Formats: sequence, C-alpha cells, structure tokens
Amino acid sequence: MRAMVVNENSEDLSIMRLQDVELGPPAEDEVQIAIRAASTQFPDILMIQKKYQYQPELPYIPGSEYAGDVISVGSKVSKWKVGDAVVGGSLDGGGFAERINAPEGQLRPKPAPLSYGQACSFRSAYLTAQVSLIRRANIQPGETLLVHGAAGGVGLAAVEVGKMLGATVIATGSSDKKLDVVRQYGADHVINYGTDYKAGFRLKVKELTDQAGADVIYDPVGGDVFDESIRCIAWNGRLLVIGFASGRIPQAPVNMPLIKGFSIVGVRAGEFGRREPEKGRENVAMVDGWAEDGKIKPYVCAEIPLADAHEALRMIQNREVVGRVVVSVS
Repeated sequence: MRAMVVNENSEDLSIMRLQDVELGPPAEDEVQIAIRAASTQFPDILMIQKKYQYQPELPYIPGSEYAGDVISVGSKVSKWKVGDAVVGGSLDGGGFAERINAPEGQLRPKPAPLSYGQACSFRSAYLTAQVSLIRRANIQPGETLLVHGAAGGVGLAAVEVGKMLGATVIATGSSDKKLDVVRQYGADHVINYGTDYKAGFRLKVKELTDQAGADVIYDPVGGDVFDESIRCIAWNGRLLVIGFASGRIPQAPVNMPLIKGFSIVGVRAGEFGRREPEKGRENVAMVDGWAEDGKIKPYVCAEIPLADAHEALRMIQNREVVGRVVVSVS
C-alpha cells in the first residue's frame, strides 16, 4: 500500500514522503480498514518537528484520526463486519495511508449525517470544546464566551458548542473572510484582531459586555492573545488554556487572578478521559450523539490528495485553514 512516512524529524514538512509500505492481514482482534479520509492537526506538525509532548517512534505514518470502510476482520472480531463505515484513530498515527489495521475497540461507527472528510476530523475538535466548556468551565446559558482562533478547527467547534449551550459568543480571527464562516456558525460578535483592533481586542470585548468582560475565554493561541485576555475577563471568569498555536507559552502574573477573581484552567480532553474513564466515555458518547443527531456540522475547507499531505500541513502552518483540512485517500 501507499503511505506518507516520516523517517526522520525535521522543521521541513516535506521530509514526509510517499512510500510503498507492507501491511499484513489484521490480527485476530483487529480490523483492516480502507481509509477514505484522514484528519490533519497542528500536533501532526509538532510531531514531525519533534516539538510535541508525545513522539511516535521513527519511522511512522502520521494521521491520528481517519474514516473509512472495513475490508477485513480478524477471527475474534465480533463488533464489525466487511462494509461497515467506521472512524478511528490514535496518537500513534497511521491515517495518512491507504489502509490500516486497528484494534476493534479503537473504532466507532461513522455518523451517518457526516461525509468521510467530516467524520475523520470532527471528534478531537468537538471533544476539546465539550470538555472545555462543559466539564472544565461549567458554562451557563446567558454567559459570555470569548473564543480565540475561532476559524480554526478547535475554535470553530467551540463557537458551535457554545451557542448550543446558550452562551453569547464573541469570536476573534485574523481575517474578514474567515470570520464570515465563524458568523455562519453562530458567533454573535466577531473581532478581526488582524486589522480592526490593532490596539488590542480587550477594549471591544469590554464594550460588548458593558465593561464586565467575558465569563469564559477559550484560548488555543497563547502568547499575546493570552496576555490581553486576562485584561478582559469577568469576575469569577474561567480562562481555558487549550494550546499555544502562536508559538509562545505565556507567563501569567498571578496578581491578576487574585485581584480579578478569575481562574486559569488547563484543558487536555484526552487526558481527562484517561484519568476519569467513566466521564470520558460520557464525553465521547455526547459528542458522537451530536454528530449522529445532526446537531453539529463540522466544516472542511479543503480535501488534499494523499501524495500532497505535507501541503495540507503547510496550510495549517500558514494559517490558511478554516475549520479543518483533510487528506483524501480514496
């Protein structure tokens, strides 16, 4: 089969090359899947560059989430049959390939309303939003939610979930074109911090909230965005630390949460599920239910052929992506 393989770590994403790879039959408890689409995510870039907290052993095939069809099952597999449409994935990757063998317990049915491209790319983003807003922030109807990086995969999911939970959503982004999509996903207010508010977004947030500030701030960006967020957060607010897409891990002056009475809350959706397995299963069931019931509509801005998977990652790196960009395999 063909697969995109990382044989060595490098800053240059083109180090990932299309190669012929041998794949044997599935083990007795495994399912072999013909992959139709695989998700791309910022951690894929960090792993190639050896900057992520988890590093697969070299050589490896990137792609931690994928969707496809079952083409073979092991002798002890009871849950799946040939022809089933499934979604799967793990941090070990394997999705940037034509086929994969996966343990049957690692798979779940593809939500019927979603395309393969949507199905492979929705779960981690919406699970992050669900754990952030429900489990960690306990957001309430009528509260104000400020979502940074709102046009990205995790940001757009937070906008959609925030509206579903009854919040008033303020969304920030770097271009009007991206923010047009964010509006379509329910944002009540948008702020273009690339052009409109060069002096900073905090004054506009304060204006929109009658000077009270945002009750919950969802921050996958870090850096300067975090620094300014602590100046427009409400009393008893919750500042959710999702990641550091800006590249700089900020330092919080601890007198600010003391004076303003807000909390800085770390969010790792996967780790939450590992440490609290029962709640983790509830989280996954809730997100999958949203997809199956048509309550969420994951946005895929582009589908890139397998041989050009590094270009999909460059789109993320260059901040050209709205929602998700996926690798189309077949």
